[in-house]
Amino acid sequence: MGKGLWERPWVRHVAVAVGYGVTYLAFREISLAQWEITAGLRLAVLLLVPYRYWAALIVGESAYYITVGYVCSSVWGVEWGLGCAIPGIAYAAPVIYWVRKRWPPVLRNATYINMGRLLTCALLASVAVTLRNLSLFFVIKNLPADYVVNYYKLASDYFIGNYLGILTVMPLALLGYQKVIGKNWPELQNGIENSRLLFESVCLGLPVLALLLWIGINAPPHAPARQMAQVAMFLPVVWLAFRHGWQGAATGGAAASCAVMWLMPQLWDPMTIQAEAIVAFAISTMLIMGARIGSLDKHVEQERIDVRTALALAQRNVYLGEMQLRMTSQALEQIKESVQAGFAMMMGRLRHLQPAVDDRGYQRYALVAQDQLHCLADSLYPVALRERGLPSALREGGLPQVLRDSGLTYSCDLRGPVSKLSHALRMTIYRIIWEAAADACMKRNVSDIRIHVRVAERRGRIGVLIVARFRMYPAQLAFVDWDELVPRIVRGTSGLGLRAVRDRAAIFEGRTRIQSIASGHQLSILLVDPIVPGVAISPAGQWTEC
Repeated sequence: MGKGLWERPWVRHVAVAVGYGVTYLAFREISLAQWEITAGLRLAVLLLVPYRYWAALIVGESAYYITVGYVCSSVWGVEWGLGCAIPGIAYAAPVIYWVRKRWPPVLRNATYINMGRLLTCALLASVAVTLRNLSLFFVIKNLPADYVVNYYKLASDYFIGNYLGILTVMPLALLGYQKVIGKNWPELQNGIENSRLLFESVCLGLPVLALLLWIGINAPPHAPARQMAQVAMFLPVVWLAFRHGWQGAATGGAAASCAVMWLMPQLWDPMTIQAEAIVAFAISTMLIMGARIGSLDKHVEQERIDVRTALALAQRNVYLGEMQLRMTSQALEQIKESVQAGFAMMMGRLRHLQPAVDDRGYQRYALVAQDQLHCLADSLYPVALRERGLPSALREGGLPQVLRDSGLTYSCDLRGPVSKLSHALRMTIYRIIWEAAADACMKRNVSDIRIHVRVAERRGRIGVLIVARFRMYPAQLAFVDWDELVPRIVRGTSGLGLRAVRDRAAIFEGRTRIQSIASGHQLSILLVDPIVPGVAISPAGQWTEC
């Protein structure tokens, strides 16, 4: 029944009017003429509440002013009472309506805020309410004979009070609305517990304000120390703005303006008005600068996401390319078996026709063809890596066999949790080592190759360090069969040399460094296993959703 009652429009309008009226009265109790935080509440609701409830908002605020106008009309005049009965929201609403229609500062449920437009809206609302307050002095009656109305001073005081009151409440209200909208209680609780802004504001910002308050309270009312303490209240605003953007400025600004008013020695104190102007200027500047910092942070974050997405796409392409090479390698292995079977069938029929034929030459050519097909298939996708894993491929696979058969010394030391590496990274390690070895062999100035591979896991990510040392010993160099080695080892490379090594390392967020050592040079490559939100490559080489 309660839900059905709430569905009626008039019930919602009454609830909005009563709720806003009670809230306005509560703010009015702690509001001062030179610190109108009710102006901040008024602007916040006008920016966030739908247009259909604006009439209810006007009614809710009118209740207070009608009462004041009725009670005080006997003292200040009926004209003043009638003017006072018109609430400030009735003056500000047309301005905010025009701004929301033509120049909206708040879009998409306050998820996007144009801070320049928002501050302009605050200035226009402050002007509108200031004109309303000044107009009441034109019709007021029974003023003391010696009282001189200084409209310039009243205008500046009312404007600063309204503007600072808006800066105290409105940004903080928008921040709270952003954090609350569309979230349930567990999400809100988790956000509060893990909020760096809340932690730094409470643990660092508030102690600084408390220190300034202590200095100001213990100083005489009009002493320079008290005035300096009031002016220095903008320092936490600046610090929080640089740390957390406009949200930090909103939080620090609200606390700083409250602290400034706390130190006010008397009503309409000139020094307090000056401190208010400085704090209002600081909050406005930091809100604009904080919004800019926030937009830059979002831009940098978007660029980082784009880079990670591009790396993920490149890593996936590496994986798909390796899978295609694997299928081609398996097809060549099948062709090798077909060549062997075809040769056996051909020789069987040839012996049937000519029993005395010498088939040793045919067998030799057939074995050479099969060996070439095997080498080609192994260069496309190493059989040892597919069947026995990366350690076996680096120690006993095609590359070590080619190097040792040609007279070079080769060794590989691999340590760490290799089983946790993704399939794409395993293949990249193998390709990089082959490319580096081929580049050194093409220069024909190496006789000893030592490979060290270290795999380590830190902070949830796996890194690989490859150190390849290439040395030249003249006594051993003379026995290397370069004519056989170079064509065989180049067959399994891209032909780009170290540029291919750098490109492959860059795909996995890696770096490459070359340095000279005794009798040769050393190549160091650092790789990082791929990690992308929502997508990952499993150790088996398959893409899965996280």
